[in-house]
Amino acid sequence: MGTFCSVVKFENLQELKRLCHWGPIIALGVIAICSTMAMIDSVLWYWPLHTTGGSVNFIMLINWTVMILYNYFNAMFVGPGFVPLGWKPENSQDSVYLQYCKVCQAYKAPRSHHCRKCNRCVMKMDHHCPWINNCCGYQNHASFTLFLLLAPLGCIHAAFIFVMTMYTQLYNRMKIILRNKTSIESWIEEKAKDRIQYYQLDEVFVFPYDMGSRWKNFKQVFTWSGVPEGDGLDWPIREGCHQYSLTIEQLKQKADKRVRSVRYKVIEDYSGTCCPLNRGIKTFFTSPCTEEPRIRLQKGEFILATRGLRYWLYGDKILDDSVLEGVSRIRGWFPRNCVEKCPCDTETDQAPEGEKKNR
Repeated sequence: MGTFCSVVKFENLQELKRLCHWGPIIALGVIAICSTMAMIDSVLWYWPLHTTGGSVNFIMLINWTVMILYNYFNAMFVGPGFVPLGWKPENSQDSVYLQYCKVCQAYKAPRSHHCRKCNRCVMKMDHHCPWINNCCGYQNHASFTLFLLLAPLGCIHAAFIFVMTMYTQLYNRMKIILRNKTSIESWIEEKAKDRIQYYQLDEVFVFPYDMGSRWKNFKQVFTWSGVPEGDGLDWPIREGCHQYSLTIEQLKQKADKRVRSVRYKVIEDYSGTCCPLNRGIKTFFTSPCTEEPRIRLQKGEFILATRGLRYWLYGDKILDDSVLEGVSRIRGWFPRNCVEKCPCDTETDQAPEGEKKNR
């Protein structure tokens, strides 16, 4: 409590001026950037927040940030403690053992030194640190040392998340390259299997561009000249397929999407913001990492949802005749807790694509 009171006083708030210096500006900027990027990276890419490990990891990141900032501001604003102006030893005879500071008009107490930057005699002065724009001394020595300890530990944690994210992305990228696919084509193939299983069709979808050899697939992307093989329009295909095998499957999926879409009614307004705080903490942190738009919703409107995540849905807004003029379609992401499934669709409609995987 005493530390809190000393922080609040700030010597008539004059200590706030210490923030207006290149040292604190750079230090706080680095802390803010590293902490923010680590949290965003952790939630969106490496470790989902809805898992136990992801929640623990996220809490640890917040814990590092809070402890680092607490000790940093403690070291800066509590300060080292200054020898009172005009100070002299209780026993006047002891003054012969002390140095006299003409600036502070006081004797220098044992272990104290005058700081030219602070223009005061500092108790148990260690050094003047530009990163906190203050001296390190008697009162803030522990806080400053804890800051130096916690900052690297937090950076190691953040670096681990960055490295694992890049490794995960590299692993996924190489996996689809060795099968001569793209991320979109992998998703199309997955939906093809889901479509065949759902309708129990007697057919098998074969990806047409897999050459059957990882080395051949690898050479489709990486060449000694640095120029990919082919002209980007016609592609070598495996036996039993033709150039339009994939596009035919896409047309089937589009037709199937219209059949399997689910009708929802908007029960709460949604402004269309990317990460809405008023829709809950989980909705905020699991906002889809995509450039696809969010759509504004008003209570009473209807949506045809075609795919979904755990806390988000993607679909087309059902427009009135008065709105259709000059507007082709309005589609995008919206929070799942803003809508409810229409009663007439509850028993007959299939859940939007992607919903089953995220339950």
